[in-house]
Amino acid sequence: MAAPSLLPLLLPFLLFLASPYLSASHRSFLKLPLLHRPSPSPSPSPRLLRRSPSAKYPVKSGAPFGAGQYFVVLHLGTPPQRLLLVVDTGSDLVWAHCSSCCGGDCSRRAPGSAFLARCSSSFRPNHCYSPSCRLVPRPPPSRCNRTHLHSACRYEYTYSDGSLSSGFFSRETVALNTTRAETETAARLKGLAFGCGFRVSGPSVTGSSFNGAQGVMGLGRGPISFSSQLGRRIGSSKFSYCLMDYTLSPPPTSYLIIGDGPREENATSSSLAFTPLLANPLLPTFYYVGIKRVYVDGERLPIDPSVWSLDERGNGGTIVDSGTTLTFLAEPGYRRILAAMRRRVGLPEAERVPPGFDLCVNVTGVRRPRLPRLSFEMVGEAVFSPPARNYFIEVAEGVRCLAVRPAETEGGGSSVIGNVMQQGFLWEFDGDRSRLGFSRRGCAAS
Repeated sequence: MAAPSLLPLLLPFLLFLASPYLSASHRSFLKLPLLHRPSPSPSPSPRLLRRSPSAKYPVKSGAPFGAGQYFVVLHLGTPPQRLLLVVDTGSDLVWAHCSSCCGGDCSRRAPGSAFLARCSSSFRPNHCYSPSCRLVPRPPPSRCNRTHLHSACRYEYTYSDGSLSSGFFSRETVALNTTRAETETAARLKGLAFGCGFRVSGPSVTGSSFNGAQGVMGLGRGPISFSSQLGRRIGSSKFSYCLMDYTLSPPPTSYLIIGDGPREENATSSSLAFTPLLANPLLPTFYYVGIKRVYVDGERLPIDPSVWSLDERGNGGTIVDSGTTLTFLAEPGYRRILAAMRRRVGLPEAERVPPGFDLCVNVTGVRRPRLPRLSFEMVGEAVFSPPARNYFIEVAEGVRCLAVRPAETEGGGSSVIGNVMQQGFLWEFDGDRSRLGFSRRGCAAS
C-alpha cells in the first residue's frame, strides 16, 4: 500500500521470535491462493499488496472489469479462524481487525468480519517490555507503565493520509498448508507476530477499495513482515507471486509462494529478467528498483534518470507495490509519457473523461485497438514491457483510460508501479540476493 500519499511511518528493528514449528530442515514451502476483488469502479487515487523450503498460497482474479486489491486467506488462532488479508509488498505489519466478543457476545457482528481474540486459546499479546514491542510504532505515551509490568504491548501503525490500525501487538498460531515434493500437508506455525487491531480508521483500511478484507498481510523488507518471519523459519527470504489479469473469465487462479518452491509453469531462472533491489535506509520497508530509460513505441523519451532516483535524503525512487492499484510516476517523467501517448494513440479521445484520468480514448467498434507500447529499461538491462491492457484500462463500455497518474511531490513522493501494471507477470522478490525478477512467461492460469 505504498502510494505517494500512504507511506507507512515505520523504521523497523531486529525481530526476535520463539522457536518455530517449521524449520529449514523440513524442506517445505508455503503456497497461498491469491484472490482478486474488484473495486466498485476503477479508482484513480492511490491505495492505502532458498533453500528448497517454501510456502504456496493460491491467487485468484475474479473481476470482469475495474481495479482493486489481491487477497490471501489466512487461518489464524486455535481453533483456526478464516481471515481475508490484502497482499501488500508496501508495508511490513501483518494485522487483522479484532473484536473482543466471543460466542453469544458476537450476535451483532457479521460472521468472519473480524478475528475473535477471546475465542482463540493460543492468542498472546506481547508485553510492553518485550523486545518484540520495540519493533512497532506505539501510541503516545510510548513509555510502558512501570506499575503494570505485564501490561500488553500497544501499537499504532499510521499512514500519512491519517489511516491507521491500532491495538495490541500479539502472537498467534497460524494453520498452513505446506508442500514437500508436491505433497501438501497441514502444518501449524506458532508465534506469528501480528497486530490485533481494535481501532481501524481511515480511507485506506476501511473504504470501499478495502472491499471486505479483515486486515493486511505485509510483505515488506522489514523484520515483522509475513515473508520475513516465515523466511527465518524456512531458511529463505524469497517470495513470488502472479497477479492474474482481472479481465479474464472465468477467474484464473495463481499463487503467492514464500520460500524456494517451484515456480509457475514455463518459468525458469533463465526466463526471468533481474534488476537489483535498491536500499533506502530512511524507508527500509520498500522494494526500490532503478529505472534507466523509458520508451513509448520504441522511442526513448528525454527523461533525466534522476527523475526516478532516490536522493540523498531518501526521497523519490521507484517502488514495486502490490497494495497500490494504479501506477504513479514522478511528475516530470509522467508528463513526458502522457505527451508521447497522446501523440501516438491514433484513436479519438473520449468526450467525457472520468475524474482523475488525463487521457481516455474511444475504442467503440474497434475490435483490437492499437495502443502505444510502454517500456521501462531498468538497472541491470532488464526491460519491463507490459501489454497495453496493463495501463489502458476499460472504465466504461468503449472507453479506455491511461491508468497512470502523477506522483505527489510533497514530502518527496516516490514513483510506484502498482498491481494493475504488474498483472500477467511472475514477480520474484529475492531478498537473499537483493534482486527482483520478472517474467511474462511465469503466470499460468489454473
